[in-house]
Amino acid sequence: MKIITSTAVPLPQENIDTDQIIPARFLKTTTREGFGENLFRDWRYDSEGNQKPDFVLNNPTYHGDILIAGRNFGCGSSREHATWALKDYGFNVIISSFFADIFKNNALNNLLLPVQVSDEELNEVFKIVNSDPKAELVVNLPNQTLQATNYQFQAWFNLDPYKKMCLMEGYDDVNYSLSKKDVIETFEANRNNDFHVKR
Repeated sequence: MKIITSTAVPLPQENIDTDQIIPARFLKTTTREGFGENLFRDWRYDSEGNQKPDFVLNNPTYHGDILIAGRNFGCGSSREHATWALKDYGFNVIISSFFADIFKNNALNNLLLPVQVSDEELNEVFKIVNSDPKAELVVNLPNQTLQATNYQFQAWFNLDPYKKMCLMEGYDDVNYSLSKKDVIETFEANRNNDFHVKR
């Protein structure tokens, strides 16, 4: 993940919690696959399992790799399944003006990029996408910028350097440790040699 150019799905509700993202009754598996079909389940479907036509994910006008959400996205319980559901559905970027801390960390650990912008910038992105569903947003991870193609809009977002590197290389924490296997083995060998010399 370095540069993502995509249309976006606008979901302006604020305080979207993890139970709304993926209801608790669907947390019966520990694998990451299959959660996407129940993303926002109670908003997407009625009690009979029929799609609700007024929900944005059921609107063919909007689609893409980017979800734009209202402030305080991912609040509530700490379930990692929320990020699994978003990734499994096909989202790679979530744009909001504030993310719950645990959700943000879970997202980064699952290669889902949370782009945090100001309230004013978020409102501007919503205006662009609502007026032009075909507008493409460009998320430039190396430069940490968000732009809208053919629009005079640019925002900068903050990101931890370590997490940025992991996203660019496609690493989670375990993958990163494995990538340093040779360095770790050399360090351990030298440490053992030093220990034996001192004895």
